[in-house]
Amino acid sequence: MKMTKYNSLTHQVVIVGAGPYGLAAAAHLRAAQVETCVFGEPMEFWESQMPEGMLLRSSWDASHIADPHRSATLDAYSASQHSAVPKPVPLDRFVGYGRWFQNRVVPDLDRRRVGGIEVAGKGFRVVLHDGDSVQAQRVVIAAGIAPFARRPPQFTGIPAALASHASEHREMKRFAGRRVIVVGSGQSALESAALLHELGAEVEVIARQRQVHWLDQRARWLKSKRNPIRPLLYPSTDVGPPGLNWIVATPDLFRRLPRPLQEKIAYRSIRPAGAGWLVPRVRGVRITIGAMVSSATRAGDSIRLALSDGTSRCVDHVMLATGYQVDVSRYPFLKPELVRALRLNDGYPELREGFESTVPGLHFLGAPAARSFGPLCRFVAGTPFAARSLTRRILGTNGFHQNGF
Repeated sequence: MKMTKYNSLTHQVVIVGAGPYGLAAAAHLRAAQVETCVFGEPMEFWESQMPEGMLLRSSWDASHIADPHRSATLDAYSASQHSAVPKPVPLDRFVGYGRWFQNRVVPDLDRRRVGGIEVAGKGFRVVLHDGDSVQAQRVVIAAGIAPFARRPPQFTGIPAALASHASEHREMKRFAGRRVIVVGSGQSALESAALLHELGAEVEVIARQRQVHWLDQRARWLKSKRNPIRPLLYPSTDVGPPGLNWIVATPDLFRRLPRPLQEKIAYRSIRPAGAGWLVPRVRGVRITIGAMVSSATRAGDSIRLALSDGTSRCVDHVMLATGYQVDVSRYPFLKPELVRALRLNDGYPELREGFESTVPGLHFLGAPAARSFGPLCRFVAGTPFAARSLTRRILGTNGFHQNGF
């Protein structure tokens, strides 16, 4: 397909990424009459790096991608389909929802990849992989977490055929009948173990936590819509336990708290845990708690693990459900000189109002904003606040005022 050449254009805003945060930002900016260009494959990470058969841990109310008119909700998408979307939401239906959202709010999405971003005059030059380039007054990075997959150092030198990150597996059928260890105790680890077990793999979960935490096991009635005080206990964002969840749901409050308190709230709100509906699906899975992998060595076509409890395992494959460590310097499109101009804390950009970094006009949405604005930014439920805050900032700096933002 012939691509449009943009070299002579200067956009008000360029958004890099077409997942929930990029799409929500585009919906709000365009509704506010801010000229916006979006680059990226729609819902790419969700479609290519999450396992087939996965269900969203987030509740229905916490899974809407934000649009300013609230007309592109999961409810609207479900009503538009020939079959209702189940609860919990299956991964493939959520990907379909994201694409439906994109077709409604960004029908002119440019699917080309961004190869480089650099400061140019009072704005930025965005270079595409095909050699084309565009100018932008502002750039919004909503590129997701794919580059941040965390691989523990114990597995350095172990080939991917023997040890791989959970995000590397869209389909798991090849593990049927094989011995697999899953490292981790969060939703990704427990759901991966359930899917592997259901495919016929011999699975064991190795968790350093001394217990596996299950969500909603003691709060089913409290979270029920039949409970009249439910709205007082649980905001729709659905991140964190009662009390802390309202702090997390208010990122402008979270970012004003002392850093030590922020860290405690963040950990308690997103500590490793599995959805309660996974419990019956992992009953046939061996779960070893309070143990860590001390070392990993290749043993022919297998991998041998030594554990901190003094035991060992020899299996066909290790799946690392070990999460993500944000480090924006790992975004391949951020030029080194641009990274050096950012003020970073443990890989996170320091952000101010409107998710703007210390490089004026450069904004970060999603997980990279979590250190500044809290754990809500790691979830789809954070798209309303992020998109509104970004839009208000851009309208304000451009001297505009728009109702609703």
